[in-house]
Amino acid sequence: MNWYLKVLKQYADFNGRARRQEYWMFVLFNIIFSLVAGAIDAAIGSWGAIGGLYALAMLIPSLAVGVRRLHDIGKSGWMLLIVFIPLIGVIWLLVLLATDSTPGGNQYGPNPKNLN
Repeated sequence: MNWYLKVLKQYADFNGRARRQEYWMFVLFNIIFSLVAGAIDAAIGSWGAIGGLYALAMLIPSLAVGVRRLHDIGKSGWMLLIVFIPLIGVIWLLVLLATDSTPGGNQYGPNPKNLN
């Protein structure tokens, strides 16, 4: 949960680096909260309003942590746009997001693994 809150505190911070653990824990909690929002929508019959508002609120933090994750492996945040290449783009982005950090510092800052 701390990783999720850390991402929310850096709401629109597209600078720096994010560890794999930070990114994937954010994704896990985001999925859980999305499922809960969907269940609440179904229970009260709001046709996806709560889930839609949650998704809209998480759009910027999701992009920001994705960009910081790509910075951690030495790639530009613009590499997120690779998802627009059908099938191959999504697979390649998943590979990039699962890749271990670049050891030491890079042009985006020091390695966050060494800071903890």
